[in-house]
Amino acid sequence: MDHIFTINKKINKSVDTSKHLSFTKLEKSTLCSISSSNVVAFSTECNIEEAGSLFWNSNVYVCDLNSPWQVHKILSNSSPISVLQWDFTGDLLLVADENGSIKIYKAKDHILNDWTLVLQTVLEGEHILSAAFFHSGKKICLNSEKKDSALYTEKFHHVKFACSVKQFGGRPASGALLLTTTGMLCSILLPQSTSQVAMVMATESLAPTRIFIKAADICYGKNGHFLLAVSNGDLSMPIQCYKVSVRKAEDKCVITSQSLLSFFLFEAPKEALMEQVSKEKNCHISHIKWIMREDADSVVVSATSDKISCLQVWELREKALPVHKSLGKSETPQFFNTVLWQYQCHFQYNSRVTSLATSKLSLLNNVSSGYVVATFADNSIHCLYRDTLKHLVSTTLTICPRYFDEPLARYPKTSIKISNIDMSWLGNILLVIDSDDSLHMFKLPPQIDSSTPLSVPYCTTILEYCMMSGFDWLDLLLVLRPGMLDAICDRLTESFNRQPSAVQQFFYVQYLCMKISLCRLSVQGQVKAHDLAQFLMLHSISTAFKSLLRPSEMSSHDKSPADSLANVIAEGQTDVDKVLMHLEAKEFTVEPSTLQSLQQLIQWVADLALNLLVKLPDSRPSMGKVYELLRDVKALNMLREMLVLIRIWGLLRPACLPVFIKSDGSLDVLALLFRLLSRLVQNVNEPDDTLIDECCLLPSQVQIQLFQPSNNRAVLASPQLVQQILPLQLEYNNDPECLMSSTDSGATQTVDSIRHLYLGRTPRAIKQCVRCGGSAGTIPVTRTAAIRAWDQRWLRSCQCGGLWRMQVYT
Repeated sequence: MDHIFTINKKINKSVDTSKHLSFTKLEKSTLCSISSSNVVAFSTECNIEEAGSLFWNSNVYVCDLNSPWQVHKILSNSSPISVLQWDFTGDLLLVADENGSIKIYKAKDHILNDWTLVLQTVLEGEHILSAAFFHSGKKICLNSEKKDSALYTEKFHHVKFACSVKQFGGRPASGALLLTTTGMLCSILLPQSTSQVAMVMATESLAPTRIFIKAADICYGKNGHFLLAVSNGDLSMPIQCYKVSVRKAEDKCVITSQSLLSFFLFEAPKEALMEQVSKEKNCHISHIKWIMREDADSVVVSATSDKISCLQVWELREKALPVHKSLGKSETPQFFNTVLWQYQCHFQYNSRVTSLATSKLSLLNNVSSGYVVATFADNSIHCLYRDTLKHLVSTTLTICPRYFDEPLARYPKTSIKISNIDMSWLGNILLVIDSDDSLHMFKLPPQIDSSTPLSVPYCTTILEYCMMSGFDWLDLLLVLRPGMLDAICDRLTESFNRQPSAVQQFFYVQYLCMKISLCRLSVQGQVKAHDLAQFLMLHSISTAFKSLLRPSEMSSHDKSPADSLANVIAEGQTDVDKVLMHLEAKEFTVEPSTLQSLQQLIQWVADLALNLLVKLPDSRPSMGKVYELLRDVKALNMLREMLVLIRIWGLLRPACLPVFIKSDGSLDVLALLFRLLSRLVQNVNEPDDTLIDECCLLPSQVQIQLFQPSNNRAVLASPQLVQQILPLQLEYNNDPECLMSSTDSGATQTVDSIRHLYLGRTPRAIKQCVRCGGSAGTIPVTRTAAIRAWDQRWLRSCQCGGLWRMQVYT
């Protein structure tokens, strides 16, 4: 369990040391939660923006896991936060407190540092203890019988799983189920964007009479119901389980709760040492967690006191009970099958439990994979096997106060303790928040086969799973070793190329994003990452341009204009004007106003062709499997297709043509580029000398606009991380210099990496990607349908898959 980083509040030496110590000794409730898109939400009980603030204030902050020091406050609350819960997509964040306030937030226009309140309601006087968003009914797992299959469709399968609440037509509803300490259930049905109906809310008692609850957890049943395990904290009382169903009836929500089997911790065998634990003063049940979030049949319970703790796992099992001979009908012994809670295993430790976490995803359906992670009052963190609670690995979080400018030996003993922990969705990262509002991150062992270190096949399988399920893979990137990167990249490429063409086409953009993110982790891979990023943009522009083409006749469904263009390009013609003679002009006609709005994309395609050709004389055939855009026949043919389209559209609207500064006014640059690229495609590994000579002349014939690399900010997923001594000591809202890229481009202009426009030296406000540092303008340009569709393609995330963050320069 490598300790990767610690993020602290800013030091304020003017604040009295004794006051700081007194403030940290106060009992605080801080929480943290990681979304499926690897965005972290955490609560604090003071303002981390104000250095040395000693005023109580319950706040909720969000940050991206790739740059967790860049935090944004979304809420300042009057009561302590008791629940932080993300939905499955990572879009909605539910925040609830000890006074019954419920708020659901969403990132406005998918901007990470701009959040809007979607819904707000209150359960007066209720302390909200636990919450879960409705299940969408989608569940993808690794097929254990065919996990070595080459095809994704066989390797991964959709598990039959019902959604929590069905709407008209069987569509899954969006909403949440909440539980309070007084045993009240509350369901909230979020209004649809197209509906005029407001939020639908319903409340119901969990048990026949209201009961006091101190610890609880919610998981999803495969038939659309919820399973709740609750305890009032008393060791002599049972752990009670309930089956809760929520259904929508017209404009109302109906909650039904059914009591299930319960069990006592004292029913465990003597080796569980419950008698020894119960004799301790203030011994109580502190935490309950279902072993899995979906379709769980096991629960882990912690009984704890100040000096000793015991974790127990109980499992629902079918058991055959003998029927008495006087009740049976035959002389042979008869058995009656029933379901009972059975004790499985336990783990004991001589300290109080402070937090408990279990894996969020079950990658193998009905096969227990993953861990139970427990933290204790001595700040030790224990990673345990989920089925046996056997010790796998452990570490201790060492916390040094940073408020004093004194030698380490003179530091007083601090009372800073671990408050809460959470695992990333893929289970590679453990996030820890302490009572002083500091964040810590640890590496976890592999989820499926923990007996071996992180392996290339395992990492490739997880990347493929992310491709199929839509989960973010950043937490995997943070735990990879540098020596694995090339092998993972090669294995991922080989497995992707074995897929059917329809599957490749559907996942192609995400596949390229994964390869780019892997290449960016090494110093040697930066050039390859840049080439792949340019190919991804070229692929996107090609898709956008071809989507504008329409067949001229309704009967010609057998071959689209894009297919006709690809067939003509494949013939190897080097004269662009002769290519036009083989194409139907009507099929490539586009509205002139649309063409004008695409001019900046057309200019980028032409600039890319120039930049590639001018690099040809200096490039050498690469040994091994190193990717070069200049040697990619598929990319070069795609570029040739785009040049043909530009040539045709230039006849319709000359103003949309790319602009070149030429030494000879009569030079036809587009025809020259097409001819040179066509000759290069014929032999990419050994181009002839005359082609190289012509490429050498290009800079003297036309001015070449060199591409500006994206301004890569300081991020964790970078080559600099492996060069540092861990754990990194970071500070909120302060970019770490140790993670800054040494190869600074020194660019004087900010370039929009989506629209390919120059935004000036310091634009007032831009969107910046939290992963690659790419920029995008916020001011709308000419709004034709085509350019609007292009902007919406990148509205949710950058081309690398990273989220946008608004950057304002004053």
